[in-house]
Amino acid sequence: MSRILIIDDEKELVMLLADELKAVGHEVLSAYDGETGIKLARKQPDLIILDIMMPKADGFEVCNAIRDDVLCPIIFLSARQSEADKIKGLNIGGDDYIVKPFGLKELMAKIEANLRREKRSQYINAEHKRNKLYFGELSINIKECTVKIGSNDLLLTRLEYNIVEFLALHAGQIFSREQIYEKIWGYDSDGDSSTVVEHIKKIRAKFIEGGSNTEYISTVWGIGYKWNRI
Repeated sequence: MSRILIIDDEKELVMLLADELKAVGHEVLSAYDGETGIKLARKQPDLIILDIMMPKADGFEVCNAIRDDVLCPIIFLSARQSEADKIKGLNIGGDDYIVKPFGLKELMAKIEANLRREKRSQYINAEHKRNKLYFGELSINIKECTVKIGSNDLLLTRLEYNIVEFLALHAGQIFSREQIYEKIWGYDSDGDSSTVVEHIKKIRAKFIEGGSNTEYISTVWGIGYKWNRI
């Protein structure tokens, strides 16, 4: 059973989703405005479904407020269809973006895929024999799923951390966007590998915020990305 937080001001929609999720064994937390959603996010849900247009605080504001403290997947669910909104949602920490109206079966499939991905990444992390990796001033604690620049902890999302760990464990090896997407998001995901680009931009920005200008992840033009041996 997983704990899922729904933040949406459409009460009938929230009730419908809650009933569907409870029917397959999940615990559901519900919020009808952004401020309440921020408070409920402190209960550390396993996945968050987040609307954008809401009273008190919109979905983008909610995501910005909770993303550094909540590592679980966030699925934006919105009537806003522009590419700019989708890119913004991914850039600030969203893991998926579904446009209303949507198919209920599609949403349920995406929820289960994200939950499986989380469990799979936790299992993979537990299997590593090396507990720590060091690259100059950057260190990765695989057992604790943490990354530091010197003594500064980097607040990475689960997907950001998984990308860092995957590339670092294969330092010097080049991976295409598609290979990274399949490894991190899973073969059963029906998203777009272009999301890898947005996540790597965010990772690089957090490295700089943590006090490092070292290029840990290089772009190999026309091919993909690689982690540099420092």
